[in-house]
Amino acid sequence: MRELRVESGPGIPSGVVIPADELVERFSRSPGPGGQSVNTTDSRVELVWDPATSLALDEAQRARAASQVSGPLAVVAHEHRSQHRNRVAARERMAERIRALLAPPPLPRVPTKPTRGSKRRRADAKRRRSDVKRLRGRVTPD
Repeated sequence: MRELRVESGPGIPSGVVIPADELVERFSRSPGPGGQSVNTTDSRVELVWDPATSLALDEAQRARAASQVSGPLAVVAHEHRSQHRNRVAARERMAERIRALLAPPPLPRVPTKPTRGSKRRRADAKRRRSDVKRLRGRVTPD
């Protein structure tokens, strides 16, 4: 088994390389699609990694991960018949989870005030609608 490379992104400026000894892979029988041998081969892959004890993360990243998840991260892949393809799929999912886990929270929304033009357009539309409704009334002879 080799290390897991996570590409750079928000919260991970230079990417992260998770050493192979921090990843735990378990194999079991897959309930997914397949032919005759699907019930006898261990094609299901479970990949487990604990961010709290990882040496690949710095203190800030470890704190951000601890605030979002307690305990180890686990992903499962069993959609392919091949164990190798399931291992690749599990590693890709784990990288996506790590990237999402280490991303900083979105900036808070800054409320804005309506512009003068939008206020004027709203008032004009209300006035026009009011005139339409007023003119729907009964016609009185003069």
